[in-house]
Amino acid sequence: MGLIHIELFATLDLVGQAPGGPDEDPEGFPFGGWQAPLLHEVTGAQIAAAYEGTDALLLGRRTYDLFASYWPHQKEGEIAELFNSVPKYVASRGRADLSWAGSTQLGPDLAAAVREVRDRHRDVKVVGSLNLVQTLLREKLFDRLDLWLHPIVLGVGKKVFDTGAVPTNLTLLHPPAASPTGTVHLRYALAEGTPRTGDMSAPDRGLGDGA
Repeated sequence: MGLIHIELFATLDLVGQAPGGPDEDPEGFPFGGWQAPLLHEVTGAQIAAAYEGTDALLLGRRTYDLFASYWPHQKEGEIAELFNSVPKYVASRGRADLSWAGSTQLGPDLAAAVREVRDRHRDVKVVGSLNLVQTLLREKLFDRLDLWLHPIVLGVGKKVFDTGAVPTNLTLLHPPAASPTGTVHLRYALAEGTPRTGDMSAPDRGLGDGA
């Protein structure tokens, strides 16, 4: 059985919405691209190291659509090569346009589908996909949580721990690592022995159509 890693960029008040640009998730959010002024080569090296060994991506529909419009056109760089080569699994209620090579839509039983993905791969990365992340957090269908906390407070936006926040014990795996711009990398593991409910029967438990 492999591991499911959630990879998120967040502010100090744990906003994880649209770090990369204003077009990522523009509905009612005025701070898209907030991460750009805080990028640093040290953080870039941390991110590259975190993705070593990744052999699959698990994405919500909006993040998938965003990635599919960009990454297939990027031919150089480790992240581009990785994202374009590994299988992509998409959580979506509707029928997704899976034009990106290697993409598969997950079935309606998300808990079972996620477990199958974890059984099939060693290192599955969940990138962005905040709505999907809420489901994974709520049902404890993850093994690692990587947070890059940036020294900025926004006060508005989708939070890392929102509707998916439930009592959960996490273990810090490594001492926090900081970049010169003040971004701090925190890597946690779901505490050993934590029960995983995997109950997706409730109608309000989304399948990850959001970012």
